[in-house]
Amino acid sequence: MLKKLAITAVAALTLSAGGALAAGGEGHIEDVNFSFEGPFGTFDQNQLQRGLQVYTEICSSCHGMTYVPLRTLGDEGGPHLPADQVRAYAAQFEVFDPELDDFREAKPTDHFPASNDPNAPDLSLMAKKRAGFHGPYGTGLSQLFNGMGGPEYIVSILTGYTGEDKFEAGTTFYENTAFPGGWIAMAPPLYGEDVEYADGHSNSMHHEAEDVAAFLMWAAEPKMMARKQAGLTGVIFLTVLTVLLYLTNKRIWAPIKGKKTA
Repeated sequence: MLKKLAITAVAALTLSAGGALAAGGEGHIEDVNFSFEGPFGTFDQNQLQRGLQVYTEICSSCHGMTYVPLRTLGDEGGPHLPADQVRAYAAQFEVFDPELDDFREAKPTDHFPASNDPNAPDLSLMAKKRAGFHGPYGTGLSQLFNGMGGPEYIVSILTGYTGEDKFEAGTTFYENTAFPGGWIAMAPPLYGEDVEYADGHSNSMHHEAEDVAAFLMWAAEPKMMARKQAGLTGVIFLTVLTVLLYLTNKRIWAPIKGKKTA
């Protein structure tokens, strides 16, 4: 009976994988060693600031981040910009104010503007929404060990263009090794040396992709460091409590267990 169940399960996984490949399959996602990965990982403040620059100069022309308040750019654990820089950054955007029934200069209390392109997805939660790692197909084992892989998915998409394109149904599609199905409607946004970093960091296409992916991970999980700290504190507390309970138990029962029956 168990043998039959095992054979059935393997067959189901094989058929699922075959169906996915027939439909175009999953794209190739490159594993990237980000600083914030793992239980002790933290965001690289300089990388987040560079990613903010890439988003502002390249991505924001089409994509918005409507769930991210501008004031969080000054939060500790994030880009951590000084208050005057946060105000200056916010001032470059315009937001619609219902009370004025008109547009006004954005303030740190406002959110990032919405997308200028109705067909372009909002990037606020993109790094959490896109699962980058799969396999064995449908089991989720890779995600358990490697994480969801959202930032890796973003890097792979941005660097996965082959240079080939085709025109179908009035739309130009670009070949991309990371996008499911192999073709994407978004033109290549990065070519390398698209921005000039103030810290002199390499602005190759791959570095720009990693920087903006890290920034979008922070945008989706701005309290990640606080959660990790709380989790670590909880584990330490439970470990100490377990040791104390064990020692208390030994002390209470020692006289009883030490008695010899006649």
